[in-house]
Amino acid sequence: MRVLTLLATLFLSTAIAQSYLPPLDPNEDITITFYNYNLASAGLGAQGTQRLIDEFMEANPNVTVEGVGVSSDQMISRIQADVVAGRAPDVAQIVFDDLDFLANGLGITPLEELVAPEELAAHYEGFNPRGLELGRLDGSTYGLAYTFSTPVLWINEDLFRAAGLDPDAPPTTWAAVQAAAQTIQDATDAYGVYVSVFGQFDWMFQSLVLSNSGRVLSEDRSELTFDTPEAIGAVQMLRDLRDAGLKPDLGFNEALEAFLTGNLAMYVQTSAVQSYLLSASQGVFELGAAKLPAFGDKPVQPTNSGSALFILTDDPMKQRAAWELMKFATSERGYTIITTEIGYLPLRPAIVRDPAYLGDWVAANPIVEPNLAQLENLSPWVPFPGPNYKQMALLMMAAVEEAVFGDAPVADVMLDAHERASALMPR
Repeated sequence: MRVLTLLATLFLSTAIAQSYLPPLDPNEDITITFYNYNLASAGLGAQGTQRLIDEFMEANPNVTVEGVGVSSDQMISRIQADVVAGRAPDVAQIVFDDLDFLANGLGITPLEELVAPEELAAHYEGFNPRGLELGRLDGSTYGLAYTFSTPVLWINEDLFRAAGLDPDAPPTTWAAVQAAAQTIQDATDAYGVYVSVFGQFDWMFQSLVLSNSGRVLSEDRSELTFDTPEAIGAVQMLRDLRDAGLKPDLGFNEALEAFLTGNLAMYVQTSAVQSYLLSASQGVFELGAAKLPAFGDKPVQPTNSGSALFILTDDPMKQRAAWELMKFATSERGYTIITTEIGYLPLRPAIVRDPAYLGDWVAANPIVEPNLAQLENLSPWVPFPGPNYKQMALLMMAAVEEAVFGDAPVADVMLDAHERASALMPR
């Protein structure tokens, strides 16, 4: 009996070990498709992303990565259509608010079921713990955090000086932002401030709500909570800026153009535009950066934008090739490329001061420091649950825009949207 027990244990251990991904065969050529939204936009890192792919293929000559540019807002619908058509991608860059749907709707396999524990542990060593949590749901890791940013207060230092303000002491609270915006508009012809919170993605709105001690979803994920005084207060702050004439009624592209042409003093936007802003502002104005402002003395809780990498193929050898690509993209070298050429945060803290990676670049580009500092207070972008998650987010964000730019009371608009969105929650 003891021998049979030992044999059964050995067989079970072997079966479990064999269930993990096999190593790459250097004699077998493998092609994988990589859906990537940075590849779809030259201004948001297409060149840096292609460098990642090229260097990976150079190190793995038997693996061909076919990069396919797909915009972030079309990624899930494109994947669903391609799954039906039998041409699903092997690995994809997908924003964090799709996490619940990927896990519970598409039923993708967690990394813990694909990759041996010791291999996962080896790759996770040196990774920012907060970053690792971003791709996890209910204790399982469905995606590996990849490109990642926080909201930054970008400032036109020339306009600050023209208004008699010190650009080296930027506003740290929203009340101070309003005061600085008023001073700048009184002294110059420029707009005061624009908070790029609008659109279908709610990550920056979540930053504002969390920083005002609120939430958009209850901690047990059972109830929408953007009807609370804290959430409504975050929207009211934006409305107050607009009613005071300090926040212009501009769309996304118009606001970016106003900032780049020197006609906007403060611009709250993702740090992912860092490289683009640095390049476009040269010869126009001196660019500065600061952390997301606070609501009085409440602690700022910046939420991340960005994405994780998800394995979508069921082919073991393609899964292995996809995992190797994911490891390279989130390695020390990978994050060196991502940070210097795109502007996303490096989720390996040790490389920030290491001259072999980012040390010299960070020293030469101190503008990245506020963004790095915000990692200490990071709160994850919370995905809504259920198949109607996108509709709920759209209802919420449409209400935010209506409340800020319209005439109806902010609370009325948000409460109405909350009632309609709550009807879409899974029961």
